[in-house]
Amino acid sequence: MTSVLPQNQNVVIRPVQYRDLEGIERLSVESCEAEIAATDIQKQLQLLRHWYGLLKFFSLFPNPFQYRFCTYVAEQYRQVLGMIQVSPFNRTRSTWKVERVAVEAKARAQGIGSQLLRHCFEAIGEARTWLLEVNVNDKEALALYRQNGFQTLAQLTYWEIQPQLLQELATGEPDLPNLLPVSNADAQLLYQLDTASMPPLVRQVFDRDTHDFKTNLFSALIQGLKQWRTKTEVVSGYVFETQRKAAIGYFQVRLYRNGQKPHVATLTVHPAYTWLYPELLSQLARLAQDLPPQALQLASADYQPEREEYLKQIGADRIEHTLLMSRSVYHKLRESKFVSLEGLQWSEVLQSLQPGRKPVPGGMSWLHQKQQSLESVFQINSSYSISGQLNSLSEPAVHLDNSFLEVSPQSQLADPQQEKPCG
Repeated sequence: MTSVLPQNQNVVIRPVQYRDLEGIERLSVESCEAEIAATDIQKQLQLLRHWYGLLKFFSLFPNPFQYRFCTYVAEQYRQVLGMIQVSPFNRTRSTWKVERVAVEAKARAQGIGSQLLRHCFEAIGEARTWLLEVNVNDKEALALYRQNGFQTLAQLTYWEIQPQLLQELATGEPDLPNLLPVSNADAQLLYQLDTASMPPLVRQVFDRDTHDFKTNLFSALIQGLKQWRTKTEVVSGYVFETQRKAAIGYFQVRLYRNGQKPHVATLTVHPAYTWLYPELLSQLARLAQDLPPQALQLASADYQPEREEYLKQIGADRIEHTLLMSRSVYHKLRESKFVSLEGLQWSEVLQSLQPGRKPVPGGMSWLHQKQQSLESVFQINSSYSISGQLNSLSEPAVHLDNSFLEVSPQSQLADPQQEKPCG
């Protein structure tokens, strides 16, 4: 399918610079409809403006914060028309995620959003798969992503458990005898649990390994400083099954001590142990009962029907419905160029293997040769059995001596009674 994009030679796509932060903040606030999300974006950009020099220094060499702020802008006549922010999704950087795309309303007709996406597809050569999450009600963003080859991978639903419901869940005693804290030594167990908890297509797109479940010393120090500054606490644990020697459940919750934001939890349960949902949620509620009354947010996917059924049963509120979309990059050619496999010649595909001359059609028929060889073998075997030179028909024809081959079969068949016995 040929992709027709309006090309504007005056638009320049380049990495972000410090002078672009004001334009990025304006685009982000305009494209964000929710007031709370717009406030969060402004706080993030103010923090970025304060630490811009340090993040720019980290982006020059390999380190855990090399791609913390990987952003490209589309500029025309020294005015920022659009921006795109991307980041690696896994540790091997085979899958990248589109964090957000913001384009001015008057520049959308020029295809600025598509040009930003295509630039990332071509510039980031190590990315084999791209991933993003978009709200189902954002029609313009859905049209942009589908136009550039993104397809739905899964449907996500975000739930919120109110503080009153959390208090009710905390009254029960969770039945978790083998609840253990998480460390780097448990990375293999968590990787196996993550692999078993999702369908093959999602697992292939995520492309995680054991390193994605480990935390190095530098990241741990930075996370500790961040938790101290934001007055948050991160608690994680997993349920170990002693007979199978495997992890069957995992949770991680970020608890906000100031009471201004809801707690955020991540939950992973093995499909064969869905009875863990009430126990793990009760454990999360008990962790939050000593803090100011706040809600708890978590997500569920369409391939987790037991989780969605349980959350509906206890009375959790749906707050957002999104689509998880993915796109594979099979080559780094310009995708606006239409390539037909029917028009390719062997000389174009294999340029180093040129034919020496034109092939000459021959009259050789392998079937005809096979029939002739079989007829000759049958003729020799029949002649040999009648003459009585061998006692068994199963002896191969290659054991015949030269004297037998010189005897004419017709002379042997003329008068069999005149044949003299050997000896």
